[in-house]
Amino acid sequence: MFRLFSRQQPEAPAPVADEVRSLASPEDWLLDLFGAVPAQAGVSVTPATAMRSTAVRAAVEAIAEAIGGLPLHVYQRGEDGARDRATDHPAYALLHDDANDWTPASSFREQLTRDALLHGNGYAFINRDRDGLPRELIRLRPDAVTVELDTLTSEPRYRLNDGSGQRYLDRRDVLHIAAPSVDGVKGASPVQQCREAIALNIVMERHAARLFGRGARPSGILRFPGKLGAETAKRIKASWQAAHAGENSGGTAVLEEDGQFQALTLSSVDAQFLELWQHSILEIARIFRVPPHMLFELGRATWGNAAEMGATFLRFTLDRWLKAWQGEIRLKLIAPDDRARFYAEFLVDDLLRSDLAARADAYGKLIAARILNPNEVRAMENRAPYAGGDKFQNPNTTAGGAANAA
Repeated sequence: MFRLFSRQQPEAPAPVADEVRSLASPEDWLLDLFGAVPAQAGVSVTPATAMRSTAVRAAVEAIAEAIGGLPLHVYQRGEDGARDRATDHPAYALLHDDANDWTPASSFREQLTRDALLHGNGYAFINRDRDGLPRELIRLRPDAVTVELDTLTSEPRYRLNDGSGQRYLDRRDVLHIAAPSVDGVKGASPVQQCREAIALNIVMERHAARLFGRGARPSGILRFPGKLGAETAKRIKASWQAAHAGENSGGTAVLEEDGQFQALTLSSVDAQFLELWQHSILEIARIFRVPPHMLFELGRATWGNAAEMGATFLRFTLDRWLKAWQGEIRLKLIAPDDRARFYAEFLVDDLLRSDLAARADAYGKLIAARILNPNEVRAMENRAPYAGGDKFQNPNTTAGGAANAA
């Protein structure tokens, strides 16, 4: 039996710490929404424009897709220290199968994490039945929710603008995934906090597009002594392009009117453009704390350290977001009296999987040490169990030795 919160309808809002805003002093989310504060590079950076940057999109999707793709289960602790999946817990299906009738649980987790990465906060309304059991998780638009702090208790209060008006939601009915911030309650958008670095990357991408969109720079210049008439210059240009453009490039040039061809070379500034572009990609990797190889910046990646970089991604990037999800689930979807027995946890084994030879060697040592039995290993490899595979014994023990079985 699961005991849920004994809740009352939220009372009228108490005074909040935030000052009253007006059009003369708008809230931060309003400025972020319309990109009213351009960066020094001359472009306005919003979540929408930031996602047009390939580096930002790669960083955001690397984290969001990982959170959505990892299995998430609710477990129950047993008296003997064992744990079992609590498939009958009301939160299990919402987190593992479907968040609601139109959103799979994986897509729900992915989108809420994406909201937190771009806007600073991801919100979902917990729709409960008459008994207080959670039955649906419904995503709320980040720009429609405002977090306020009660001046007396510092308790967060969520104000929702649903288009027809504003109403307050009980904090226990809002699943809130927040990006790191100073106050620790309302998340700070990495896009807005580091908009200068993102704007630089956007400007460099636009510059490259304009440069190559206009045919880059000419490979050379035709020079002629004296002054050419308009018709003569037009005829010489057409003749040169017909003879040396496209498939005819690379042939022997024949110049008339004592003409000379002067080749153009890239300046030192032009030659450093790709180096500066690479630096801007590394800056975005720092913003989201994503290893550069996850943005396909493979300058220092080798085949030998690829597995270690995967563990680095889990340890220094994903671990914070996994704990944020698990903490919110514990507070909002598991009743206080049940938290000693039930908890939610992501399975991260797939992120740590190495090549087949390394896995086989590790499995062999774990079976020999009787830490795992063969059927547990087969389950990890998504294979069916076999009869007798549940025994814990060392297969390397000789027939005359003591083959201890648990």
